[in-house]
Amino acid sequence: MAKIQIDVYRDWLGIQETNRPLNYYQLLRLKAFEDDTSKIRENYRKMNAHVRKYASGDYAAETQVLLNELAKAMLCLTDTARKLEYDITLGRKIETPKVRRSLEQILIANNIVPVDRMKQVKSYADAVGIDLQEAVLQQKIAAPEVVMMAYAESIGLPFVSVEDIGVDGSIAPQINPNTARQHSFVPLMMDRGQLLLASPKPVNPDVEEELRMVFDMPVRSTICVPAEINAAIAQYYPRDAVQLVRKTDGSTNVVKGAATKSSNKANTNTEPKEPMNDEEKKNRLMSSIVAFNFSVMFVCVVLFYFRIPRGLHNHWLQFPVLALIGIVVGGIAALITWRKLSR
Repeated sequence: MAKIQIDVYRDWLGIQETNRPLNYYQLLRLKAFEDDTSKIRENYRKMNAHVRKYASGDYAAETQVLLNELAKAMLCLTDTARKLEYDITLGRKIETPKVRRSLEQILIANNIVPVDRMKQVKSYADAVGIDLQEAVLQQKIAAPEVVMMAYAESIGLPFVSVEDIGVDGSIAPQINPNTARQHSFVPLMMDRGQLLLASPKPVNPDVEEELRMVFDMPVRSTICVPAEINAAIAQYYPRDAVQLVRKTDGSTNVVKGAATKSSNKANTNTEPKEPMNDEEKKNRLMSSIVAFNFSVMFVCVVLFYFRIPRGLHNHWLQFPVLALIGIVVGGIAALITWRKLSR
């Protein structure tokens, strides 16, 4: 039986707008230029949960495409810098940007941490040498998701649930496992020419630059709960994980346990060597033979000219000894040549 064609936006999301493509506000059923990040996340989660109901049916492919669209919309509209750029493309007039609240102000204003408890938490953070959000998490004052949402808002980055969006399985293997584990991040997706990473903290700028060179696009961090990132790293970057290194001809190399500049600067050449083709093997053999013959002749001539070894001149043992020495030296030269031309 042929699958019935449907309009997922109308039939699943109840969007009556007929002009396509939909902008992110229309897609998440928000008023134009909505700035309330909690409202944006709330609409996203409702629609995400609703669309997932169709994931196991005949429309699994359509479901995944729509889930990706919803996630991209939410990630853009909860990212202060990206949202401003996006709004301008939709014709929004640039207004004086609001002063971003500090994490402490958000925690107190949203009743996440009581005022009388904040001083204690800050003292603990200073004494242990950790950030404020980490201190709140360690003291279990509020749910991790609530704390990390407040932290994301304070630094102007979007908050994500790795469990909701998922890790991009095609991108993950191209990232060095050691780097991902050391800096606690996983790749979410590529969106609008940017690689989006999920991490409990903004990813180190040096790592972002390294990944930008690998994927040839800017890298942007999103904030998530530490427990979720730990679970994702355990799944996608275990100790025996491998890295796929893309070459200029489009093929890939597998690098096991490779360390990049950011994770282990001492390892400067960890990529496995490719097998030699028949022509290269032939050249290696011929070069080794030439090195052997040349070395034998050179050594014999030099030793004979200088009458070395002494005491054997005009002796019947002279030529066998010279030949033996020449063969030894020639063998060493051939071995060095063989190793040098091997890869």
